[in-house]
Amino acid sequence: MNIAQIEANLQTLVGSLQPDTFVYDLLLAYDTPRSSIVRLQKGGLNLAKNEGELAWKKKFFFKTTQNEDLHALISGLRNDARVTKLDPRFIVVTDFQTLLALDRKTTDTLDIPLSDLPRHFDFFLPWAGMEKTQYQNENPADVKAAERMARLYDEIRKENPELTTPEAVHSLNVFLSRLLFCYFAEDTGIFEKGQFTNAIASHTQPDGSDLHTYLDRLFEVLNTPRNPQGLLAPPLLKGEGAGDAPSHGEVALPAYLAAFPYVNGGLFRERHYAPRFGRRSRQMAIEAGELDWSAINPDIFGSMIQAVVTPEHRGGMGMHYTSVPNIMKVIEPLFLDELCQSYEASKFDPRKLQKLLDRLARIKIFDPACGSGNFLIIAYKELRKLETKIHHRFLYLQQLATKKDPDQLELDLIPKEQIRTIISYQFNLFSGIALTQFYGIELDDFAHEIALLSLWLAEHQMNKSFENEFGIRKASLPLNPSGHIVHGNATRLDWEAVCPKRDGDEIYILGNPPYLGSSLQSPQQKEDMALVFKGIEGYKNLDYIACWFLKGADYIRNHNAQFAFVSTNSICQGEQVALLWPHLFRRNVEIGFAQTSFKWVNNAKANAGVTVIIVGVRNEQLKTPKYLFSENRKVLVTNINAYLAQGRNVVIEKKNEPLSNFSKMLYGSKPVDGGHLILTTEEKNEFVITYPESDKFIKKLSGSEEFINGLERWCLWITDDLAEEALSIDWIKSRVERVRQMRLNSSKVTTREDAKVAYAFGEIRFKQTNSIILPSHSSENRQYIPIGFLDEKTVISNSAFAIYDAEPWLFSVLTSRMHMTWVRAVCGSLETRIRYSSTLGYNTFPFPVLSERQRAELEECTWRIIDEREYHSEKTLAQLYDPDKMPEGLRQAHRANDAAVERLYRSRLFETDEERLEYLFKLYEQMLAEEKSRGTLFEKEKKTRKR
Repeated sequence: MNIAQIEANLQTLVGSLQPDTFVYDLLLAYDTPRSSIVRLQKGGLNLAKNEGELAWKKKFFFKTTQNEDLHALISGLRNDARVTKLDPRFIVVTDFQTLLALDRKTTDTLDIPLSDLPRHFDFFLPWAGMEKTQYQNENPADVKAAERMARLYDEIRKENPELTTPEAVHSLNVFLSRLLFCYFAEDTGIFEKGQFTNAIASHTQPDGSDLHTYLDRLFEVLNTPRNPQGLLAPPLLKGEGAGDAPSHGEVALPAYLAAFPYVNGGLFRERHYAPRFGRRSRQMAIEAGELDWSAINPDIFGSMIQAVVTPEHRGGMGMHYTSVPNIMKVIEPLFLDELCQSYEASKFDPRKLQKLLDRLARIKIFDPACGSGNFLIIAYKELRKLETKIHHRFLYLQQLATKKDPDQLELDLIPKEQIRTIISYQFNLFSGIALTQFYGIELDDFAHEIALLSLWLAEHQMNKSFENEFGIRKASLPLNPSGHIVHGNATRLDWEAVCPKRDGDEIYILGNPPYLGSSLQSPQQKEDMALVFKGIEGYKNLDYIACWFLKGADYIRNHNAQFAFVSTNSICQGEQVALLWPHLFRRNVEIGFAQTSFKWVNNAKANAGVTVIIVGVRNEQLKTPKYLFSENRKVLVTNINAYLAQGRNVVIEKKNEPLSNFSKMLYGSKPVDGGHLILTTEEKNEFVITYPESDKFIKKLSGSEEFINGLERWCLWITDDLAEEALSIDWIKSRVERVRQMRLNSSKVTTREDAKVAYAFGEIRFKQTNSIILPSHSSENRQYIPIGFLDEKTVISNSAFAIYDAEPWLFSVLTSRMHMTWVRAVCGSLETRIRYSSTLGYNTFPFPVLSERQRAELEECTWRIIDEREYHSEKTLAQLYDPDKMPEGLRQAHRANDAAVERLYRSRLFETDEERLEYLFKLYEQMLAEEKSRGTLFEKEKKTRKR
């Protein structure tokens, strides 16, 4: 039985609910054999002794009730010896209004109105022989904790509908972060084992009515220091059952509160009242505490918990965090690699090792779009790991220097003047790295609270690791102050006010700020852009992330600081390069490292990724190496330009005429017709049959989609001299009238003017000659944009570019890897698709002047490619240019063409696209300089051709 059938069975079950047979119908819905159900009904399999109960060994324990509290009932049954000895997989209780269930294997729980059972069909899938989805890539503890918290959060919101003001929502966010800390604390040695959860279960009413007041009192206790006798100073908790206050005025706590320690660290400092609880939410809070919170991973957990308060992100807990390997792609080249190299170079030099330790204690890490703190947490952990290696190294050197029979070769590596020092040196085996070295800005209030919490959790885990390594335990409490995480808009805040720059500081800014192209920005974000880019023209076409690059460049200027951001590749492609990077370079910064386009994926099951780059920016005066990362390669380069290629800081500006000796490229013709001048093949055939003489008014229409996917479309093509004749045909006249009305209703003046000639395309660039069609968009997976030749009867639409009366050799150049490499770098993209641009990709492409022999060679390459396509004429170009399915003959034809084009630039073929780009940028600068010095580079040759 498949899942769809199970879900349908459950819909039927709840639609015609029969209490007497409910449990048998439930088992039957999961394809339990009827023979087994009959045995259960007759008592053969039922081991329960009481009325209203049903027990099937290893399978389930089921109980119905009408007058008991279901939550109290299932809590009692889970520890009832007569139940546990049967080892049932599930415990199920119901009053036929609500259903509660416990999966004893996974500890998952279900608490739903019975009518919602079909939506939760997956809970009982083991009855059908199918285990519920197991989370292999995420940490199961993180996922379970996030799911439990999501259910608890929903229930709290349901019971507190008035929590809608920003202040109330903030209080709820703070409350949840405190709750999470208490769960973590009781499983990791900060509190006693189970102390918090047991306190809720033992000292609050089952209906949850007093839980909020209990938690308010507890959180005050956690924030208040004690004197040596464990007493609190008044007026805190005075009265309210606190007991008789001693004569000296201090307050004695009840034992169940006095058992909790003083936490500090700022987590419980501000007064935020707990929300009201009900019976169900109290039980959920207890069940959440029964998880093993020591197993959660703070660098993942924060983002998963963030999804708790964002219901649209609930679809896959874990889809919204950044994987550790991806974060390492940022922090390693930004600062970690250099620190590790310093460690390797200091392994036998105690003074240098001590300097490195001191340096680690001064480094500041700043994420101005920190979310729930992933980047900060990973950076913190990596610095702590390096610190641990240095401590181990100190101990090793001391052992080496004090051995009776040391390894003389290694001993000789220690500077002689330091041997005596290393023998007597008393090392400080405590971490010098503090959370106060970590800074962040986050707009989302809950994410801001979770970032603070996650840093505390990470610190505690690293302290436990430190204890395991050296046997020295740092007191868990009171908590140290957490990171400096500011709740606010990073585009509006003064970064230096958040993370002050002081003499001797070493600051690294990093993160994954919001991308958002110009068309996706909210009015608020557009205002942010206007403020950041005040006085800079063209900023409205930049992605939102450009704010972080400009503010980052201002922040690091003339200071010992660098930044590296994950970004969409669009800010290093197309027109955005000229709009952004000249302003950055004028601030005397440069690109220190870059990772070219790759899929930024996470560890979740639904592994959705976006194409991104990583760009590291630093001050020009740094002399450290520059590296370009691409496809698992790390290349040492002399300079990285704004296109993330090796070469000078050239910026490609739009050109209206070709730099090289190419024919003019035009946009295709644009209908501006509301679809009324466009015909399907069926409409065209019917029209021609009805009006045989009207064939002269129809032409084939081809744009990107039609050309690549082999689709047929047609259009009415009526010239001025034939307009009167065409409009005498009623069918044409009615379609043209609809075009006229559409244009008259337009907000554009030119479109309304064009209503006078509604029979014609709004923008006409068609020429009655053979043409080359070049689609304006193509899949990023294709190595080449599929281009081709069209006859003089085909109109190219505005979704493609047209080169009329083009010579065949130009086809060879445009479909070459050299040209494609240029296009990918300078034209930009639409989402992840290649977006071609005539003014950026075609008119700027640097290409040498050809001899007649070279033109002939390229023409041969052109016709070979066309011939290879013809061998597979049954396939569309989309199929032929699928990189996994491209016919070998066509692939070889393109490779031969690539080689022929590359030999025009130099005799030795290029080995990588990085080489190709570097060469093309140099040639572009040279040709542009020549063009400026001579007016137009090919001025003489063009005059010759006109004769």
